[in-house]
Amino acid sequence: MAQNAMTLTGPLLIVNPKAYLYGDEALKLAVLVDELAGRFEIPTIYTAQHADLRLITEHTTNLIITAQHMDPITPGRGMGHILPESLVAAGARAVVLNHAEHPLTIAQLDATIERAREVGLKTIVCADSDAQCYAIAHLRPDAMICEPTAAIGTGQMDEGDYVERTTAVVKSVDPSILVIQAAGVSRGADVTRVLKQGADGSGGTSGIIKHPDWREILAEMYTAIRDHRDEK
Repeated sequence: MAQNAMTLTGPLLIVNPKAYLYGDEALKLAVLVDELAGRFEIPTIYTAQHADLRLITEHTTNLIITAQHMDPITPGRGMGHILPESLVAAGARAVVLNHAEHPLTIAQLDATIERAREVGLKTIVCADSDAQCYAIAHLRPDAMICEPTAAIGTGQMDEGDYVERTTAVVKSVDPSILVIQAAGVSRGADVTRVLKQGADGSGGTSGIIKHPDWREILAEMYTAIRDHRDEK
């Protein structure tokens, strides 16, 4: 199984196909992202369906392969749930939790983050409101995706100060938590904007998946991140 040297640091890109892609199409995108991540030397989170994790891990070397969910169970009973150890065995290095399309209670989230730590998976946890960002930051995940649910998949970013405000909320609790702002992001200029507003990373789903030229839009986003990194 390929060994990935990229670490979860900012500035970074997240490519999150959700359930839009699977199998060969998910692998096709992953191979392209892997190529560009290596060329631009940008840490890159790539999420995949659980059934595709091993396939994608075996064909990439520059991605932080990430599961889209897991359950806080241990080996044994738990039919139908996602065992953390199985994700690690398949090559995952991180897990996204509490997405708006798969929300968890605070109790569930707390237990799941703890299990992730036990098996060595990085945690990337989603939050919506200022209050959610503040509460979840106290669980000390490795990264947080702060996004207003209403903006997800719209291609329209929040017009106000959401990015700056929620990033500051998280950093006030723990400055080491990486903050990803990606809701409504669809162009390189959007990536530049959120990075300048204090975020550690950006990326998206529909803005990438639905673009007619994956290479073009990804290169645009990577260029924005590289330029921001080089300016600092």
